[in-house]
Amino acid sequence: MIQLLSEYPLLLLFVVASLGYLIGNIQIKGSSLGVAAILFTGLAFGAADDRLQIPAIIFQLGLSVYVYSLGLSSGAAFFKSFQRNGTRDFLFSLSMLVLTGLGAALLWLVFDFSPATLTGIYTGSTTNTAALAAVLDNINQVFNEQDAEGRLSDAVVGYSYSYPMGVLGGMIAMVLAAKWLKINYEAEAKSLKKEYPLGEKLDKTTIEVSNPEVCKYQLRQLLRENELEVSFGRLYRKGETELINFDTRFEMGDLLMVVGSEEELQKAIALLGKESDSEFAFDRRLFDARRIFVSNPNVAGRSIASLNLNEKYDAVITRIRRGDIDMLAKPETILDLGDRIRFVARRKDLDELSTFFGDSYRASSRVNLFSFGLGIGLGLILGSIEFAFVPGLQFKLGYAGGPLIMGLILGALRRTGPISWALPYSANVTLQQIGLILLLTAIGVRSGNAFVDSFSVDGVWIFLASAFLSLFAAFSILLIGYKLIKIPFSLLMGMVANQPAILDFATSRSKNRIPEYGFTMMFPIALIMKIVIAQILFWVLS
Repeated sequence: MIQLLSEYPLLLLFVVASLGYLIGNIQIKGSSLGVAAILFTGLAFGAADDRLQIPAIIFQLGLSVYVYSLGLSSGAAFFKSFQRNGTRDFLFSLSMLVLTGLGAALLWLVFDFSPATLTGIYTGSTTNTAALAAVLDNINQVFNEQDAEGRLSDAVVGYSYSYPMGVLGGMIAMVLAAKWLKINYEAEAKSLKKEYPLGEKLDKTTIEVSNPEVCKYQLRQLLRENELEVSFGRLYRKGETELINFDTRFEMGDLLMVVGSEEELQKAIALLGKESDSEFAFDRRLFDARRIFVSNPNVAGRSIASLNLNEKYDAVITRIRRGDIDMLAKPETILDLGDRIRFVARRKDLDELSTFFGDSYRASSRVNLFSFGLGIGLGLILGSIEFAFVPGLQFKLGYAGGPLIMGLILGALRRTGPISWALPYSANVTLQQIGLILLLTAIGVRSGNAFVDSFSVDGVWIFLASAFLSLFAAFSILLIGYKLIKIPFSLLMGMVANQPAILDFATSRSKNRIPEYGFTMMFPIALIMKIVIAQILFWVLS
């Protein structure tokens, strides 16, 4: 079997991925490793026989696709959050990275590791392959071949032993810190729903207008002054049904169909009058409701307001479903391919609306290979550029940083002229999963090979040192960030998740996407700073 797997790396890839995925779904006391189990399955296969290898291009492909897709889906929320808390998050991230570097220097004093070994421990514990590559490149450039050989070996050994603990340490810290701090993920997500597009359970009700004060104002003024997060659909007045728009003025006795969360609906009822049990909302003689898929690329990436639907159709959008998330339709809401829009419209307009938005599930799931390939290509070009602060201290963003930063930028732009950068929701999720599986399988097998090759008594001390450093870094971010800086715990989990397997574990624990926003905030800063800190550590300790 080993012989067969060694001859067919593609077979090895899928065997490791399938077994890891199966193991990851095993529940132990309500928890599971999830997709991170693929990494540890790869470690086991790699340790079993050094003939088992997966080409480096698989890792590079998986990493680039994963971080670019993640950047596209998080770009808009990333920049919105950065505008609001950018200085706080940047300074906090920077201080935590420096603190981790000082922790690594402390290990050098305690364990008397060589500078190269200590640097390898630092890059492995922080799961930053790019930082290790930068140090190795520096060693090759500065030392002659004979002097460089031992240092290169020490750095790789330190990295190989510490990388698995770098992944496990973050996961262990998340579980323990959440228990100590008594984190309620559901309540935290609810408090952050206005800052991040997490979706919520939407319901509808009929409200009878009985407050004469609201009849003095247009709907847009009522919404603005009372901060109501609801959508209005149909209005029943004196035996006639019509659609509500922002210019509508209500009259006493009007019956309104309103959509929103339970909390917001109660606010609307308290403002407008009282809840009614009227069945008018289900009278579809003139108006009807329909869900329509956004599959027209000319619509994707544009706001609802920019489409000027009121000028063309007698229709109202009450809600939008994106993946598993229900959202209220607002004028500033940007539409994505694959969105399912719920329209209330005159029957005669529904077919035209379907044509305008595309309404094709098949088309809405396709990937625009031109924009996708161009975006990743631009990211790889960015990642290949070498930056240098001073002679001898340089870094590249690489296969992770370049595509991630480009994905964040293009994800925030959504559209550039005729080019729509956003991926359909379903396609984005699939690409993220495929990319994650490829990179975890490849790096697991490769790290398993290196782990066995470098096994020694010193490896035990390296492993213990890396355990301390990874736990120290993770607990510092979680505890200081939550207790002192008052950053939401779910966001901090994403900041701790400096490796995709840890991020997947974090999202499975929180059961929402908030950790992804923390990851995209921290990762570009962390990637650059870890590369710089690793090189500073090596040269200062040398």
